[in-house]
Amino acid sequence: MHMTISASQWGSPTASRRVLLIHGLTMSSQSWEGIAQLLVADGFFVVAPNLLGHAWRQGADYRISNIAEDLRSYFAMGTSYDVIIGHSLGGPLVLSLLPFLPKTQETTVILLDPALELTEEKIKLNTQFVLDEMSRIRTPEEHMAENPTWSRRDCILRVLGMAMYDRAAIEILRQNTPWSFTGLLKSIPPNVKITVLISDPKFNPFLDYVPLEVENVNSKVLTGIGHWIQYELPHAIMDEIPLPRAKL
Repeated sequence: MHMTISASQWGSPTASRRVLLIHGLTMSSQSWEGIAQLLVADGFFVVAPNLLGHAWRQGADYRISNIAEDLRSYFAMGTSYDVIIGHSLGGPLVLSLLPFLPKTQETTVILLDPALELTEEKIKLNTQFVLDEMSRIRTPEEHMAENPTWSRRDCILRVLGMAMYDRAAIEILRQNTPWSFTGLLKSIPPNVKITVLISDPKFNPFLDYVPLEVENVNSKVLTGIGHWIQYELPHAIMDEIPLPRAKL
């Protein structure tokens, strides 16, 4: 892995296929390490930006549209991606990035528990949860005890993401009220295929709405799996990535 304050990269820049990974709230680019290694093994070059307010990056305007604009450089000079994956907060951000994509290349988009709709009550719940987590950042051992399916590496990266999160970035939740981004699903370019992987509602108190019946969107509920799909069931993500045409 190659890492800077703005992004992490895995694999060879000359690889024939590219992936862009967009992390969720209080996380960082490094949090994708496990899935990134699987992608590299499949022949991808992997890029994961650090969002504003995360991994020591500071900001003031935390509207989703502005955070997406901050990522525009990843599409400079017609840069394209075969696959784009977003988790939680990364869901509406990925959908906001679709206009930056070249119109000529097919792109597979995978959204993991995308935070597309939040009521005021859920915003308050999530805000308090983040503030409580920041007041005493839990240890990797505590995360392992609570999440037995996570690897120790994942638990360490979860702690790292919290430690590098800018407390002021809690404004992400406040500056985007009302939190409503389902409308972004109505303008999907014809060259983009979207799959949504949804956690078991019994294990996820953070989200209000997930797109189960949206035209041109393939949605799947993962029974028994919590919000951190990339930690608990990474192969469910890999199964949604099409093989290169030469292998079909």
